[in-house]
Amino acid sequence: MRWIAGAPLPRLVADAERDLHAALSGRRSVSMTFLDEATIRVTAGTGGSGCMSFRRETFVPKGGPDGGDGGNGGSIYARVNPQMSTLLDYQYRNHWKAERAQHGMGANKTGKSSDDVYLPVPPGTVIQDADTGEILGELVKPDETLLLARGGRGGRGNARFATPTHQAPREWEPGEEGEDRRVRLILKLIADVGLLGKPNAGKSTLLAALSAARPKIADYPFTTLTPQLGVVRVDEGRSFVLADIPGIIEGAHRGRGLGDRFLRHVERTRVLAYLIPLDVPDAHATYDLLRREATAYSPLLARKPHIVVFTKLDLLPADGALPELDAPDARAVIAVSAVARRGLDTLKAQLWPLIAAAIATEPEPAADDDFGP
Repeated sequence: MRWIAGAPLPRLVADAERDLHAALSGRRSVSMTFLDEATIRVTAGTGGSGCMSFRRETFVPKGGPDGGDGGNGGSIYARVNPQMSTLLDYQYRNHWKAERAQHGMGANKTGKSSDDVYLPVPPGTVIQDADTGEILGELVKPDETLLLARGGRGGRGNARFATPTHQAPREWEPGEEGEDRRVRLILKLIADVGLLGKPNAGKSTLLAALSAARPKIADYPFTTLTPQLGVVRVDEGRSFVLADIPGIIEGAHRGRGLGDRFLRHVERTRVLAYLIPLDVPDAHATYDLLRREATAYSPLLARKPHIVVFTKLDLLPADGALPELDAPDARAVIAVSAVARRGLDTLKAQLWPLIAAAIATEPEPAADDDFGP
């Protein structure tokens, strides 16, 4: 039996077929170390109750009320951690709670408020109410915060109810319950350029050739099961982030294959690159399919500037010509070979001006766009 990297070839093929079958059948049971969506429950801390107390001290008759207020319950926030790139941590723990505050005490002592809880999330996380679907906000910048559940207010002690005509109040307030809700965390990766193509279009090979990323590369479809990011260096002081998502097939926007789940990760990209291998029988049909799926998923995605990249140039004979392609909206049409490292500098030179132009036209964030406290 032939062995590859310590594993028998039939086992590798069987594993690939099992993963592909699970993905195409919609069961999503592929084992991953990348998680881009999670639903969690957050319960803020309950406020402490107020105290009913009267001053008792020698030689001080009728000392009056001295019940203190309860402390405030801790709130729960989401905060961007730029070191995170996945929501995998929330797969193993889905209920987060803040502590209850202390009750008020005599001698006008206020109960201790409980600490706030901060949940780390990767940049590009959109947060919505899991029950109503309301978008609570999105977190992009490092250390940006968003309130998920507000802690309960502490109750008032009986000292607060004293008046000239009501000097011995026995009223006090219980602490308020903290908010309890289910929220959905949705990660949309942040990249400058997104690679779109059918399975086996050479996206992972191109990513590996342009950056230090090492995605899985093989000669069967759906090798890429999770998005991959890589940093591409143009020259000194200039670089951009390149995103490779799983292959797009017809009907991806309706849930076929893996494209519908991961198309969201190219929504934030500034430029798209449609990859068409030179060994496909009809390059124009492939381009139309990719454009059609992008438009059906999001019209905004289809309006992004894009280029067409013919891959696997090493398969073209020396005297061969590139296929004719009617792509009036494409900013450029180029051919590359990631294996032979041909055309890569030309590709970077074509992408960088488009990225710079997209950055220049982006609106400045408004001062009140902070969703934090």
